[in-house]
This record gives sequence, structure tokens and C-alpha cells, in this order.
Amino acid sequence: MEMDVLGDLVVRDRRSDDSALRAADTGREYDYRRFCTTTWKAGNYLRLLGVRTDARVAVADDPTPEAVLSAYGAALLGGVVRFGPAHDTELDARVLVTPTAELDDYTVGPSTKRVGYGTEPEDPDVGYFERDVWSENPTEPPDRVEPDGGLLDADRTYSHAEVLDAARRVAARWDLEPGDEVAVRASFTHPGTVTAGLVAPILAGAAILLPGDAGEGDYAVGDGGPERERVDPADVF
Repeated sequence: MEMDVLGDLVVRDRRSDDSALRAADTGREYDYRRFCTTTWKAGNYLRLLGVRTDARVAVADDPTPEAVLSAYGAALLGGVVRFGPAHDTELDARVLVTPTAELDDYTVGPSTKRVGYGTEPEDPDVGYFERDVWSENPTEPPDRVEPDGGLLDADRTYSHAEVLDAARRVAARWDLEPGDEVAVRASFTHPGTVTAGLVAPILAGAAILLPGDAGEGDYAVGDGGPERERVDPADVF
């Protein structure tokens, strides 16, 4: 099948028992069936919060499944994701997703919806990822997304087509296949990290590894770790 936008990586036909995402430090793992379904739920929840085409979604630079799933969910709606939003300026985003303990670190305007994860927020106006996403409808969002639409906001806005083309090059370089794991050892704020570490493995049917201190993959994005081959995020585009 053709994969023109990020949502094509998580369509119904891609569901399987193969590993898609593993957080080594916590032992949490998503096979492709659960990864696709939870991405759909995240997208449906973000739509309730007002995410549409070109809406900005700010996500913490945090190597957790919640950050990854939020980015994929936003992409299903045509939202543009920015990892690691600044603390010292008012946030220009429709939704902010961050650990609950860090919510007060951000200045947000009245139109920004906040979502916390990790612990339940005390403020009833703040969404709780673990509760609100899990209770959503497990169906693919119907939104239409174009390949030239924005996907990632970093040093500039990267389109779905640009990110997927670069991810294909990384996947081909490593000959990624199901069973392989790509350890993400660099900041999500770099577009090369997102492309090589969070998109290329799913494109190829391999797995994202959030290694922390407890895991090693077959390949890696960034420095450190015992993986046999790594890519520098700066070399992806």
C-alpha cells in the first residue's frame, strides 16, 4: 500500500502482534494492534479538544509512549506537532501535552487546552491522558490529510511527504524489518530524531525503542548505547 501521510502507517491493515513501541525502563510495550488503536483514540480525543488541519499541538520532549502517541494522534487530524515548547513565552498551540508535574511550567493562553499524563491533574479543566484517551472510540479518525500538509514544527515546518521520504531513506539504509528495534537516544526537538527514531521504524514494520537506562536496540538515533549502527539526527534531512 502507498504511504503518503503519517496516518497511512497506522491503518487497520497494519495491525499485528509484532512489536511497535517499547519503553524499556517501564516494561510497557505496544504491538501494532495496540499501537494503531491507541493512536486512533489519541486522535479522536485531540479532535474533541479542537485539533484540526494546521492546528498546533505542543508535546513535551519526553521519551514516553504518551508523547509518541500524542504526535501520531495529532498527525491523523492534520495537526502540526512541536516537541519541547518553550517555557518562557506564551504557548501558541491548540493543545499542550506534558507530564502533569510540568503543567505549571508553561504559560498558556485561554484557547490552549492542557493535557497531563503520569498522574491525574487536580484541576478538572485539565485533561488526563490515561483516562481520557483510553476511554475514546477505537476507530480511525475520518479526517483527510494531504501529503504537503504540515506535520512537524521545528526549525521550520516539515510536511508529511518530507518526513516520510526521509524516513524511507533511513529505513533503507538500515534495511529495517519487523523484529528490529531503533533506540531513540536524542531529543525529540530535532526533526531528524522524530523522522529516524519515531517514523522510520513504524514505516518499516519495526519497533521504536525508548531505551532509558535499561534497553538496547539494533540501531540508534543519537549518541551512546551499544547499538551496532547509529544515525546523527542532523544527517537525516
